[in-house]
Amino acid sequence: MTPPVNGDLGFPSPLQWKFSQVFGERAAGEEVQEVDIISAIEFDKSGEHLATGDRGGRVVLFEKTDGKDFTFRKELEKTDYSIPRHPEFRYKTEFQSHEPEFDYLKSLEIEEKINKVRWCQTSNGALFLLSTNDKTVKYWKVQEKKIKKVAEVNLDTSGAKSNGGLPGKIGAGSDFVFPPGGIPSLHLPVIVGQETNLVPRCRRVFAHAHDYHINSIANNSDGETFISADDLRINLWNLEISNQSFNIVDVKPVNMEDLTEVITSAEFHPTHCHTLAYSSSKGTIRLIDMRQSALCDSHAKIFEENDTPGSRSFFTEIIASISDIKFGRDGRYILSRDYMTLKLWDLNMEASPVATFQVHEHLRPKLCDLYENDSIFDKFECCLSGDGLRVATGSYSNLFRVFGSAPGSNEATTLEASKNPIRRQPQTPTRSLRSLTSLSRSRRRGSENMGIDAGGNDFSTKLLHLAWHPTSNVLACAAANSLYMYYAEENPQSEHQK
Repeated sequence: MTPPVNGDLGFPSPLQWKFSQVFGERAAGEEVQEVDIISAIEFDKSGEHLATGDRGGRVVLFEKTDGKDFTFRKELEKTDYSIPRHPEFRYKTEFQSHEPEFDYLKSLEIEEKINKVRWCQTSNGALFLLSTNDKTVKYWKVQEKKIKKVAEVNLDTSGAKSNGGLPGKIGAGSDFVFPPGGIPSLHLPVIVGQETNLVPRCRRVFAHAHDYHINSIANNSDGETFISADDLRINLWNLEISNQSFNIVDVKPVNMEDLTEVITSAEFHPTHCHTLAYSSSKGTIRLIDMRQSALCDSHAKIFEENDTPGSRSFFTEIIASISDIKFGRDGRYILSRDYMTLKLWDLNMEASPVATFQVHEHLRPKLCDLYENDSIFDKFECCLSGDGLRVATGSYSNLFRVFGSAPGSNEATTLEASKNPIRRQPQTPTRSLRSLTSLSRSRRRGSENMGIDAGGNDFSTKLLHLAWHPTSNVLACAAANSLYMYYAEENPQSEHQK
């Protein structure tokens, strides 16, 4: 369906975002437990299911409702057409995916925190998904099973006593003796009820293949393989083989003192099973073709933006580090998020992005403070709409921002994750890369001395994780332990605005 356009300008009309649902909302003043903070979020390809992972190692599944429970029959009878409804979700089930572990050989504590969740292809009504912590990837199957219950033995003990039987408990371990002539009330037990329960089962465990923390997992379009990426290596796995993987990218230097960049994110192409992309802490995106060689150290394309002369500073390389990349649904574009901006790249144009969206430009004067409290190392995710016309990402103070990606579009919306989202105007800006161990340490350190600065930015609350529904204008945003759902409608006033 062709999206509506704003007059003759040729780009979609701005969307009017509204609150839809919230799961796990905390009351005012309620303290949030560390284990309840959401650390991963993902829609499946159909948009029927949503999965979240938290720092306590749990995976929670939600399913889309059909809306029948929310519409009265009388209201439907008054209309000659069905009322379009935005997707609404309900809690489905949850399970403990990872437990805290300890590597005694390396004296290393392995957290249970879920870093990524990825949906796999469904089969026979069962749901399949991958989840990972810092070291181990697990392949889960969630299926509905009918539970049959056996009714209690219908044996009247009073009848046994009256017929000369032995009193006391009745069972296989008792001394009960049948009286002469039997017991009229005794009959075979009856199986009653067929309750349906969701049963999660771990089918595969992919472990012992990464020396550093896993930051990404991605499914291949072939439905059979996936990749897992850490700071220096990317491994290729088969979903049915857990004891063997293939190292397809290795950027580890012979001498670790020569290390200049690390892998920050990796994604498979949505339709080409031989193509994948990975980003680095230097702000580059490399596209590789697995048909070229077994070890894909040489890239097919590299996407990077040259620095403006005289613009380099101590923070240049730090804020250039890409925290997340996403392919568009058609595979033509790649969206990347660094600390300051969102960038949209065309696979056919490597020299510069086709669009750059300023997210944290108003924080540029505060980079020293952000460096001191480690906020500058926060990893914000990004996402694209199913039609590719809009992009979104999170920010501080539980804000998220939506931009129009169509050429010439000036759509830019900033909303706070709450039940009553108020559109905020973006603030007007006032005009040595750390080592691998430092980068790893910054991920694990707490956010010390973080608070609200003079500009109203609350660095203790940040919206790092969000996902866009594949077919509808619905956003799922994770703010601490709360999952907020928003839907958007075309702004009717936009047609009258220039």
